[in-house]
Parts: sequence; C-alpha cells; structure tokens
Amino acid sequence: DAKHLVPNKMRDFFCTINLDQEEVFRTQVVEKSLSPYFGEEFYFEIPRTFQWLSFYIYDKSVLQKDLRIGKVSIKKEDLCNYTGKENWFMLQPVDSNSEVQGKVHLELKLNELITDNGSVCQQLVVHIKECHGLPLINGQNCDPYATVSLVGPSRNDQKKTKVKKKTSNPQFNETFYFEVTRSSSYTKKSQFQVEEEDIEKLEVRVDLWNNGNLVQDVFLGEIKVPVKVLKNDSFQAWYLLQPRENGNKSSKTDDLGSLRLNICYTEDCVLPSEYYASLRNLLLKSSDVQPISASAAYILSEVCRDKYDAVLPLVRLLLHHHKLVPFVAAVAELDLKDTQEANTIFRGNSLATRCVDEMMKIVGKHYLKVTLKPVIDEICESPKPCEIDPIKLREGDNVEVNMEKLRYYVDKVFREIVRSSISCPTLMCDVFYSLRHLAAKRFPNDPHVQYSAVSSFVFLRFFAVAVVSPHTFHLRPHHPDAQTSRTLTLISKAIQTLGSWGSLTKSKLSSFKETFMCEFFKTFQEEKFTESVKKFLDDVSSTESKEPSGVSEPVHLKEGEMYKRAQGRTRIGKKNFKKRWFCLTTREFTYHKQQDKEPIFTIPIKNILAVEKLDESSFNKKNMFQVLHGEKPLYIQANNCVEASEWIEALCRVTRCNQKRLSFYHPSAFLNGSWLCCKATMENTEGCARCTADVPADTQIEIDGDRETERIYSLFTVNRSKLQKLEEACGSIAVYQGPRKEPDDYSNFTIEDSVATFHTLQQIIDIVEKLNESHEKYQKKRSSSAKYGSEENPIVGKVS
Repeated sequence: DAKHLVPNKMRDFFCTINLDQEEVFRTQVVEKSLSPYFGEEFYFEIPRTFQWLSFYIYDKSVLQKDLRIGKVSIKKEDLCNYTGKENWFMLQPVDSNSEVQGKVHLELKLNELITDNGSVCQQLVVHIKECHGLPLINGQNCDPYATVSLVGPSRNDQKKTKVKKKTSNPQFNETFYFEVTRSSSYTKKSQFQVEEEDIEKLEVRVDLWNNGNLVQDVFLGEIKVPVKVLKNDSFQAWYLLQPRENGNKSSKTDDLGSLRLNICYTEDCVLPSEYYASLRNLLLKSSDVQPISASAAYILSEVCRDKYDAVLPLVRLLLHHHKLVPFVAAVAELDLKDTQEANTIFRGNSLATRCVDEMMKIVGKHYLKVTLKPVIDEICESPKPCEIDPIKLREGDNVEVNMEKLRYYVDKVFREIVRSSISCPTLMCDVFYSLRHLAAKRFPNDPHVQYSAVSSFVFLRFFAVAVVSPHTFHLRPHHPDAQTSRTLTLISKAIQTLGSWGSLTKSKLSSFKETFMCEFFKTFQEEKFTESVKKFLDDVSSTESKEPSGVSEPVHLKEGEMYKRAQGRTRIGKKNFKKRWFCLTTREFTYHKQQDKEPIFTIPIKNILAVEKLDESSFNKKNMFQVLHGEKPLYIQANNCVEASEWIEALCRVTRCNQKRLSFYHPSAFLNGSWLCCKATMENTEGCARCTADVPADTQIEIDGDRETERIYSLFTVNRSKLQKLEEACGSIAVYQGPRKEPDDYSNFTIEDSVATFHTLQQIIDIVEKLNESHEKYQKKRSSSAKYGSEENPIVGKVS
C-alpha cells in the first residue's frame, strides 16, 4: 500500500513492478484515494540479469498519458537488506537522467604517432562495438545512437555514431580518433592546450541516446573511463550503463508520499547434481529416522527463524523424490502427541500443518482452478451486494434480499466443492488418508475426529483461503474490490462452518460471535449438508483411484494478451503483428480476437512439436518465442521478459510428453527465402540448434531438485550458529540426565533423543562444510573464466 500521495486530492492510482526499465507486472487501479491499498502478491522467476528492481506509482488518466508520481528503486546488491520484512520507502522523483538499463562494449587504445619532424605525440582510439539490452521506448524498440567524448579540464571533444533503427541491441562498430598529447614543436593555434601530464585528468565518456526525430532525444545511459587506465596498451570491456551523476537528485523528495513493500529475494548458485548427493540423501531418509525430531528435515525447521523458509524447499524436494507422504505422517504423529483435545486438532502453525499447506498449494493448483474458478469469476465479474451485517448495510439495501444472494453463492460454491472429489489429486488423498488414521488412533473414543482432521485442511486451509484470496491462488488476476472482497469473506466463513459439520452432528450456531451469521445459518440446518460433507471427506481421504472413467474436462492453465505475427499475407504483401487473446488448456492452445470470443486459431496440445525462444534479430522485437506445430511456426511477442518466460515454461510443461517432439529447431525466422540463423534456403530444412526441452517429463509438477537442495544448504549455512547451539544442547542433555529446573538456551528445541540428534547434526555440519569448499572453488573458477569486464560480468560504474 501507499500513503500521502501527491497531488493532494483524491485520484486513481496503480503501481508497476519493473526490472530496470521493463515493466513486468501491474496492480489493479485503486480509485479515489490518497492512500491506496493494493494488497497484491507477485511471485516470479527473474529470467535475465538486471541492475534495479523498481516500483512506480502512476496517476491513472482517461484521456491523457498516465502520470508517473514517483518511484522506489532498489539496487540488486541491496535487495538482501530488505528481504523477508515490510519496509516503508519514500517515493523518489522520476528523472529521465536516472532511468537507464543495458550495457555497452568498448575498445580503447593509446597510439604513439611520430610526426614529420621526428617528435612523438599520442592518439586515443575509441572503438564502440555494440550495446545489449537497451530499454523499450513507449513499448517499442528504440532508435539508438552514441556520442563519444574526450573530456578534460580544458577540452570536450565530441563525436557521434550513426542512428540504428528499431533495435535494443545495436551493432555500431565505429571507430573515433582523439589527439591526446602534442609534440613540443606543434605551433598551430587551437581552442585548447594539452600537456602530457593532463592525461591523468582526461576521461572518455560514452552517452547513449534514443533519436527522437521530431521530439527531444531521450537519454539512455552513460559510462566514463579514465584515459590513465590504458597505460600505453589496448583495453576492451563491457560496461553497464549508468545514470547521470546529477540524475535523480532533488531537494523535494519528502513530499511525494511513501510505499510499503514486502520483498523476498533469493539468488541461488546451483552446482552440478553430484555435489548435493550427501545432503539430498540425508534429507530424503528423514521419514525413516527414529524419532523424527532427530532427522535432518526436522532439524532444518528447528533452526530456521521462520519455519516457512524451511518448509517451501523441503516440501518441493520431498515431492520431487516421492518422499513427502511418509514425512508428513511422521511429523503429524509428533504433532498429535502434544494435542490434548480433539477439537483443536491441526489448528496451529506446526511443521506438519505448514508442510500440508504448502503441498496443497503446489499439488492442488489445477484442482482449485477446475473447482472454483468458474464460480469465483461469476462472483467477481458480476458483483452483487451480499452484506448481511445490519451495521454495514448501505442505504437502500435489504438484508433479506442480500441474504438470498449470499445463500445462492454459498450453495453454488459448496456444491462445486463437494462434487469435486473425483478431481482431487492422488497425492492430496494419500496425505489426508494418513492424517485421518493418525487422528483416529490418537483419539479412539471420538468418532468425528477422523473427519475434522481432514476438514481442518481441505476446507479451512485450502478452499476457504482460496475463496477469500483468489488472486493469491491465481484464480483472479488482481485483488478484488472492497464490496466483492466482503462478499468473498462471508462466503469463506460459511464454507469453513459447513465444512466442519462433517465432523459434528450438533449445531454450531453457538460458536458464532456475530448475530447476523447465526441468523444466516439457521437456513442451513439440514441433514443433507452434513451428509454431503461427510461423503466428500470420505472420498478425498481414500486411497482408491479418483481418475474419472470418461474424458476429463480440460484444465485452464494460462491466458493473456500478446502479439502474434500474421500467418498469411495482407493485401500489400507485408506480414504484421496483431494483438490477440491467448488461452492455454491441457487440451489446446488458442488465440482469439478478444477475450471471451470464439477462437480464431487452435493448435491441439498433442500437435505441438517444440516451444522455443526466437532471436530478437528476426523481427527486431524483444521477448519473442515460437510455437512449432504441423504448419508454419507461430511467432508470438510477449509484453515483457517474465511473461515470455512463463508462457514458454507453461507450454513446454504441457507438451513435454508429446511423442513427436523435435530435437532441433531454428532459433531465427525464415525470411526472404532463407533461414536467418543457418542461411539454409529450404523452409523444411531440419533445425540448426538443439531444442532446450526435448525429453518427456512429468507434466504435473515442475521442480528443480538441485535448486531446492541448494536452498536448504543456504539455510543451514545462515543458521550455522543455531546448529552449534543445538549440538551443545544435545551434549549437555547426554551428560546431565536430571530434570530441567529453569529455561535454558535450548528449551525451544525439540530434543527427544539427544544421541540420535547429535549424530545427525554432525552429519549436517560436515556436509555443509564440504559444500562451502565446493562453492569457494566454483566462485574462483567463475571469477577466472568470466573476468570483470566480460559480457557475463560487465564493469559497473567508473573504472579507476
């Protein structure tokens, strides 16, 4: 959210997330506010290098261009200082001189020239080769040119390259010559005088500009290189473009408002798989360790300050290796030992409950879409007032009418849920089966506890949470408005209550704090609701196969607006790009003229042969990819690099089991009678580059096991001091077997068997030390292979 925005009057605001100058996400517009609450979460993989993560606040305009109010820009190197916690940031003014991205490749050389009279003078040669990653200007590739200057106390020589049209990666390959020192016999009059010692004060400055034609040229960035670094030798390197030194400096930085952000940024250096074998094996055998509290996976959750940091990579790793169900059963059994009453079963935020929560988010993503998305779309796109609290009723609203509308929505959502057991993923069913039987074993005299153990997850922590926050589960693109959000909250409350009826036969009306909810639920006193929930819970906690006998409905995976290159020719013979609405399901990939219109073009998933990136040089457009199928390739341009990466990943995932997938493809297009990449003249020539994803794989869950193991290693490394404390605690307990009289440093740790825990800790510490050595060797190798100034590791700032 933001507060105290300017101008000081109620306006419509939205916020964008940018990698450097590339917008990758945009919030919904919050109307008529000075302190807008956005409440939106964006999780994404970053597919390219970047310098700044920026957030821009815009004032939405209907007739004119949206006005940028201010921004928050955080350097990549500083993101770790803000990760995992909320921070308020003062908005900074938006200054075109500070809005830069990209890098430039330069070669500099000092030549010694001998004049006719035999004296020596020096000449500076500047070869500007190319630039990569310049920003889009108004959504289009820019028309860049560069100015090259030799700047000193008493001189400023400037030369200029040619303008390159419509490209973010211009190839200049131009050389400029500057006189640096003159012979003592030089007598020609000049506007400046240069002595040899002035070399210490000279610097080369390269400025990148976008040619504005009829409007003002736009500054794209600059670099400065002191001439003294050359030392009579040639020097070439890549440099990251920098903002102007006077850019983004203003005396009025405290009156634009502020923005509250919660950023979680992780960067992993993943080694080859064999390096992780020891740690991976130690984690995977956790469910076999007795007691479970002495296992490596459990110790990970003990030493992490926030259990969620440990749960996410742990669940993904165990899922990837099919070890999650026995581990969840083991930690749930430990959880139940401390549960004294059946009605509080699995209600806390323990390791067991968090593991199940995370498993449901990963495995149940498609299940939620199939079950809830149609009804959630109906509620959000045709909102009806459903307020039944007399205090919050608007003038003119009728509580009985609103109650009928709410009852209609609750009935519809409830009906979709209890009918959905056939779509529940097998893995979720296996986990629920384990929890149900563990609960019945712990409370053998309570016939309802086996149902409440399952309903506490599937209703309270899965469906009810998805209903109240559909944007978090990707059921809706944005946070719903205030009225719709209130409707979803009331529906969610109702679903939680109805879901718990399968575990109780008596009325729950006494548990409601709000009188209006008691009145609402009097209309639900019907045996059929209890029976429906009971049957649903029986179905989803059974180990029997839930696969439908007939053809299943296609699962909606992704949709959005992009640009596609025309398949045929226009009247004037030129192929152009058109904006279309794309939709991907488990059955087909389609594009439409507009959302909710009939498809113009359909490709069955089984017919897709490959999905790959397309070189920018093909059409001078960024963020392009190609879908290869039976006919000509479909060329598509996404709106930004993150969107392009997500579409490629989604298409690859759903097509990887296709038996006729290609092994080779053309990275560029077939234009003017030849392939731009390999110059072959036959359009049906086999591809010249190997496909990036030609091996069939599991289409359900895409997990990189090595990356998750690396994340766990990082957590152990960060919490090394806690590992040592736990090790000391185990030693103390082993020596002193008496009762603990006062709280001590290790009273927060769960230590059931100090000897077994100590043994596991020693293994963890030994493995972490070996991985530390491997990382150090890799970093040394990387620094020597990708030296500072290479394209992979460009120079940042001014060279000294």
